[in-house]
Amino acid sequence: MIASVLVAAGALAAPSPALLDLHVSNGSAPFAGDTRLLTTVSPNHDGFRDAAVVRFRLTRAATVRLEIVVTNMVRAGKGGTTVVWRTAKRFDWGRHSLTWRPTPSTQPRTYIARLTVGDRVYGAYGPNGRQNAPVVRVQGVDAAFTRRSYAPGQTAEVRLATDARQLRLQVFAYQAPGRPSEQDVKTSGVAKTWPIRVDWSAHRDGPAVLRVVRAGDWPSGLYFLRATADDGRVGYAPFIVRPRRLGSHRVAVVLSTNTWAAYNFADADGDGWGDSWYVTARHSSIDLGRPFLDFGVPFRFHDWDLEFIAWLNRTGKAADFLSDDDLDAVANGDELAQHYDLVVFPGHEEYVTSHEYDVIQRYRNDGGNLAFLAANNVYRRVDRVGQTIVPRATWRDLGRP
Repeated sequence: MIASVLVAAGALAAPSPALLDLHVSNGSAPFAGDTRLLTTVSPNHDGFRDAAVVRFRLTRAATVRLEIVVTNMVRAGKGGTTVVWRTAKRFDWGRHSLTWRPTPSTQPRTYIARLTVGDRVYGAYGPNGRQNAPVVRVQGVDAAFTRRSYAPGQTAEVRLATDARQLRLQVFAYQAPGRPSEQDVKTSGVAKTWPIRVDWSAHRDGPAVLRVVRAGDWPSGLYFLRATADDGRVGYAPFIVRPRRLGSHRVAVVLSTNTWAAYNFADADGDGWGDSWYVTARHSSIDLGRPFLDFGVPFRFHDWDLEFIAWLNRTGKAADFLSDDDLDAVANGDELAQHYDLVVFPGHEEYVTSHEYDVIQRYRNDGGNLAFLAANNVYRRVDRVGQTIVPRATWRDLGRP
């Protein structure tokens, strides 16, 4: 009697509903790099890649909840996820889909499509977890130069990814804020070139490299390319014009381009989490070729670099601008001391190569003047490996605090 009761009770326990064959698409053509769990959308209401369609097979009737989740860096204490959109619907068993149509104002980046059915959650994985849910890449105009600095007269190349048909390209030099009619809103820059129209219709399904500008006799400084699509989407890409020769001015300004890259939370591998060691230690290197989030402006650029550059321009002070690559290319600190009386690091110069460290230290020992305008400088050694930087030990642990 007892055995038969147990069998009857077990027969009443139904299995929890599950989602099988999860995949995502944009309803149009895939963009380069799209997979079953990654799709690219461009929400500009042109009927092409406007929506993300999440498809699945439901094992039994249930309510399926879809949440669109934006991820944040976690190792620095700001982490977790934020839901930016949600919907829910009751389905019978079988094949179904749920659709997210982002608004045109949705920030370009990746989003995890988190699905919940019964007691099962798909998309609750962290930056070290295995991806088990779709990811949607909202595409704007992604732009990144192939080098971080250029010499006067050198042709610059930029890698662009967008499905816009037409682009308008224009270069701005960062300046102090002025009359709005003369300023570029995002970078507070002054136009250095006329807008150039480019037919991009042949590259709507994948990125391409474009030669965009020859940095003629422009003063050494920080510049931005602005790429504007015919539908209004905008992307920026920073680059530095270095001096024609070291010592064109007796003051050098080194912009913290390695730190910009380390704090770049762009998600190139499409798992929904930023590709930075600030997000997860799983990323043991940083790809320098990724476009920046925030429409292409480096993270906290406005905090670290903008005010000092604005002050230089406002007061009419000229200097040679260098990237970390340019500083790394200086033969030694003696050469740096021959050319400069003062080297200023306005940003957060956290990551330097061994050679950069040696150059800075020797320059100081030669009597050169150093000005660090932010905290935690020369903190960790990095090695340049191709188009990446790889973190090593902190300089303090290496006996060189």
